[in-house]
Amino acid sequence: MSTYFILATIVAMVILLIAAFYAVAQKDLLQAAIATSVISLVLSVFFYMLEAPDVALTEASIGIALSTIIFVITIRNTKRFEDTDK
Repeated sequence: MSTYFILATIVAMVILLIAAFYAVAQKDLLQAAIATSVISLVLSVFFYMLEAPDVALTEASIGIALSTIIFVITIRNTKRFEDTDK
C-alpha cells in the first residue's frame, strides 16, 4: 500500500469521526442534516478508494443528494431546533 493511500485513509477517517460526533451533538437539525451529508460524502470517497465506483456513485447520489433533500424539506416543515424544555 502506498503511503499516500494510508494518509488519505486516516484523514478521511478523522473527518468521518468529527462529522459523526458533530451530527449527534448538534441541536440545530439543519446543521445535523448537513453533517450527515458530509458523512455520506466521506463514505463515497472510501468506496471509491476501495475500487467500488458503482457503490461510491450510489452512495453519493442517494446518501448525499436524496437523503439531504428529504431531511431539509422535513426540517423546513417542522421546528428547526430540538426541544430542550423536557
